[in-house]
Amino acid sequence: MSKFIQNYLSRRVLSRTAILALDILMIVFSCLFMYLVRYGFDGLTAEIRSDGTTVGLFLIIFNIISFVSLRTFSGILRFSSFTDLLRIVYALVLGYVLTFIAIVIIRKSNPLFHLDNLTYISIYFLNTFLMIFSRILVKEVYETITGSDMKPVNVFIYGTKEAGISVAKAIKGNNEFNYRVLGFISDESHMIGKELMGVTIYENNQDIFRILVSKNVHTIIVSPQKMEEIKNSALLANFVDHDISLLTTVPINEWNGSLKSKEQLKDIQIEDLLPRDPIRINMIEIASNIEGKRVMVTGAGGSIGSEIVRQVASFNPNSIILIDQAETPLHNLKLELKEKWRDLRTEILVADVSNHSRMDKIFSKTRPQYIFHAAAYKHVPMMEVNVSEAIQTNVLGTKIVADLSVKYNANKFVMVSTDKAVNPSNVMGCSKRICEIYVQSLAKKIEKSGEKSTQFITTRFGNVLGSNGSVIPLFKDQIKHGGPVTVTHPEIIRYFMTIPEACQLVLEAGAMGKGGEIFIFDMGKPVKILDLAKRMIRLSGSKNIKIEFTGLRNGEKLYEELLNHAEYTKPTYHEKIMIANVREYEYDEISRMIDSLIKVSYEYDDMRTVRKMKEIVPEFQSINSPFEAVDRVLEKVSKETL
Repeated sequence: MSKFIQNYLSRRVLSRTAILALDILMIVFSCLFMYLVRYGFDGLTAEIRSDGTTVGLFLIIFNIISFVSLRTFSGILRFSSFTDLLRIVYALVLGYVLTFIAIVIIRKSNPLFHLDNLTYISIYFLNTFLMIFSRILVKEVYETITGSDMKPVNVFIYGTKEAGISVAKAIKGNNEFNYRVLGFISDESHMIGKELMGVTIYENNQDIFRILVSKNVHTIIVSPQKMEEIKNSALLANFVDHDISLLTTVPINEWNGSLKSKEQLKDIQIEDLLPRDPIRINMIEIASNIEGKRVMVTGAGGSIGSEIVRQVASFNPNSIILIDQAETPLHNLKLELKEKWRDLRTEILVADVSNHSRMDKIFSKTRPQYIFHAAAYKHVPMMEVNVSEAIQTNVLGTKIVADLSVKYNANKFVMVSTDKAVNPSNVMGCSKRICEIYVQSLAKKIEKSGEKSTQFITTRFGNVLGSNGSVIPLFKDQIKHGGPVTVTHPEIIRYFMTIPEACQLVLEAGAMGKGGEIFIFDMGKPVKILDLAKRMIRLSGSKNIKIEFTGLRNGEKLYEELLNHAEYTKPTYHEKIMIANVREYEYDEISRMIDSLIKVSYEYDDMRTVRKMKEIVPEFQSINSPFEAVDRVLEKVSKETL
């Protein structure tokens, strides 16, 4: 029976006309009731009844105008919010003020008009009470009937300033959220112990977790203002580590007047819990390098490439040439650019950077002045079994784009590298180190020649959060499907940075580079992947998700390095960017060795190709890979030579 009533009520909504008619009846009742209280049945003479009818008609007319103006009857009664009730108060005040003005005018011509001010005020208060009470009654009855499936979730609000109070009011006044606010958390000592909106304000210390358990609270809503203050502190992580689910809201300026739906509440992302300081960039310096320039981005459809495109677009370039061989991501980016930067000139080109004739045609036509080279294969285990493709795309592709940059007099060439290029343990990392070597040797050759030509800059950084194929999207998908979450090794650690942060630093390094530098980025503190997985599970609110260790993959290290042991760094004006001092190579020698490596790669003999790579990069020592056999052979040859 209860289910039938619940289904019936969920399909039935009182019409606006019916709600307006009920509100008018409440005006009539309030007027009649207060006249009866004032004069009694015996005192209601014909003259008093006539004056009362006049008052009632004015109240109905003016209140209908105010009801229509403020749309007090447009909502669904059972979902009435605090905002809806406030709108009723405003509408009644307007209607009663207009009526009172009319009554004052009538009294001037008829001093014996039967309505004193006390009776009139009483009518207003009774009318206000009835309209508000009717909404609350309908809401409470509905919640009682359907309460079996709508048990509210107990929550605390973190933040006691305007934003936190606004969140609490929105939750209390809107049944869709189905949350019950049982307390506030504050970092302000003068607020601790006081009450706000009928609940206590607590201090954020270790006692808070005991209080949360006692009140059966497992969810904290962090106000958007407080979120900005503490997102890089240990406070949020502390809640997650105690199995407390965290939510926040979109910024208040995106509320469109009020918080109306669950879509405006969002989970706090794992990015907010990683130990990273905010990054500040020199906007003026970057703008001066890019504004009005023809900019080319290779690998434009990838995670890094597409973000570089977005950031470059905001600096008013003359045009952007987008190069990628993946047509779908490139097409999606094209649609995004059309929507956000309608006036931006773009060339969207499907091309393989290792195809020399195709790239030469593109350079000849577009004449790029500023090149961001992000095209590369990046997945370590994939490249361990696709060695030749790693050489042909990463090494040959870089060589072609770099050489064409010189041929067509580009101003700058900025290459995106990786921390896996340091003491490489896999094919992908070594291929990127070879790219670094070639680009730097080409820069040194230009410097020695004294020619004014392309400035070559390399940027080296670690993992980026949320990039295609990275660990965070993988973990999210595994958690969504109930697990298990797979971690390769309990001790594996990685450096992390968000995609926008990494691209900001790439643009900054490109602006400050003079040619030949390898810039490395301060990635903050390394993160243990196991801890990352545990926090993501807690953050999701999921229970009984298991973590499985699958073993290190081919070529995978326990930790990545940003510098070779023999290297050292010198600072720049940006505290997050340093210049690595690395071994330098003679261009002619390295060019010959790389040409030989590329030629061997077309034979698709992986062992021979990897051996060539190790000859170029002696510190390349394979880990957990079939290519460890090459290391043993080279070591044996070295001993025999000695």
